[in-house]
Amino acid sequence: MSNFNTLPENEAINLLMQCNTSEKWCKKLTNQRPYADFEALVQKADAIWSQSSESDLLEAFEGHPEIGNISTLREKYKNTAVSAGHEQSAVNTANDAVLQALSRDNKAYKDKFGFIFIVCATGKSAEEMLHLLQERLANSRQQELQNAAEEQAKITRIRLEKLIKPCF
Repeated sequence: MSNFNTLPENEAINLLMQCNTSEKWCKKLTNQRPYADFEALVQKADAIWSQSSESDLLEAFEGHPEIGNISTLREKYKNTAVSAGHEQSAVNTANDAVLQALSRDNKAYKDKFGFIFIVCATGKSAEEMLHLLQERLANSRQQELQNAAEEQAKITRIRLEKLIKPCF
């Protein structure tokens, strides 16, 4: 695999889009190359993310399927489907009641906040994700933008580790 620092710009951006679908974040991170090592890239990725506008956050959130919604994994989010599918693998074994509650509460969340529920699903059961979703429904939109941005940062780091670290 080619070194991330020497990839053509469009290839670097396409690789980063699999980690976070904010186009501005991907372009800024690409344009800051070269990085001394993977840790330097992660630090810059976090710094750029922390300065993201609401529209950048929402663009990144759009790159996720709803927790438990397998059809959006397959159709709408092909560029992150493999990683998101693995991250959400616990949902595949959830019972119907949990899946129905996830679907219902995801809709309530999106109706209230204007974006889908974002959670770093790695290592969490469907029941845990449902509990987090239900807790966060009580928050303000501003708090949820912050919560979702923090969860996106966790997801991004995991994906960077899988996809970009081997390029160093």
